[in-house]
Amino acid sequence: MRALATIDRSALAHNLGRVHELAPGREVYAAIKADGYGHGAATVARALHDADGFAVSSLDEAMQLRWSGITQPIMTLSQPLDAAACALAAEHDIRPVIFDRTHLAVLADYVGPELSVWIKLDSGMHRLGFAADEAAEIESQLQTLRHVSRVGWLTHLGCADDPASAMTKRQLAAFDAGTAGVDGQRSIANSAGVLAWPAAHADVVRPGIMLYGSSPMTDATAADYDLRPAMHLTAPIISRRRVAAGEPIGYGATWCAPEDMEVGVVGIGYGDGYPRHAPSGTPVLVRGERAALVGRVSMDMITVDLRAVPEAVVGERVTLWGPGLAADEVAEAAGTIAYELFCRLTGRVSVEIV
Repeated sequence: MRALATIDRSALAHNLGRVHELAPGREVYAAIKADGYGHGAATVARALHDADGFAVSSLDEAMQLRWSGITQPIMTLSQPLDAAACALAAEHDIRPVIFDRTHLAVLADYVGPELSVWIKLDSGMHRLGFAADEAAEIESQLQTLRHVSRVGWLTHLGCADDPASAMTKRQLAAFDAGTAGVDGQRSIANSAGVLAWPAAHADVVRPGIMLYGSSPMTDATAADYDLRPAMHLTAPIISRRRVAAGEPIGYGATWCAPEDMEVGVVGIGYGDGYPRHAPSGTPVLVRGERAALVGRVSMDMITVDLRAVPEAVVGERVTLWGPGLAADEVAEAAGTIAYELFCRLTGRVSVEIV
């Protein structure tokens, strides 16, 4: 077995518990879009059985959960809406987020089983949603529709990862003003909102990345919040060799050995989803000790400096991220974010659920 992603259900459950501790009394809709951030949506949903509901991107993602036996309410965050989508959503208790006036026209023509919807307001991120001050107008339109019921109102925070964000304060004020006097639940907080913005907790929180054991914050790590990594990505050393001082390693000869040294070749590469642009120096763990990536990432292999662990042998597994090596740290070294590391893993990576 080459690359292996071990998914820890107890870590997922622990991280959901931290959401409940940080936002007591709030409903929790766990974000498990993009196949549970690469962890397997059905696996994650079952591990998070105490969640009140789930948030996904599309009806396709929602139906995959229904086919897997998941029964909690599901909201679709960015599903284009037409008559067929409305009928499917109503049949399976899937609650679309309404974010465009074309959706209102579709809802006006909808006749079928009662469809529950969320309304998205744009409080300042300017991506999806109605202007916050249009909430009362939207509510009036929906009240005329016999086959549509409104669950509530939501918005999304653009800069909540910065605890000093003036934008977040403006967004909260805009959302509060826009929804004053309208009925329904409120939902604002993503993971960063849960962690750093109690004023954003409202009625329903929608955590994502924190459930998988990573921190969205600019000033704090996952460990600071007692979040546990839910994915442990490993791959075996498939060869080791001694490289003379001054000799290059890998494509482009971008890294040369500073001295005679042992190098391990590890069976993972960008074909498995490991970031191609991870530079020399990106950390890995060998026998629990830190070692460094050296040379360019190949499609099927990376090379690592074994000077700190000269006893490492062919066949033993190297940690790319997981317990002892935060995905956030690897992502920072590679110039990306943990979300992308998780989501870009390919079908070549075997999965083990523990």
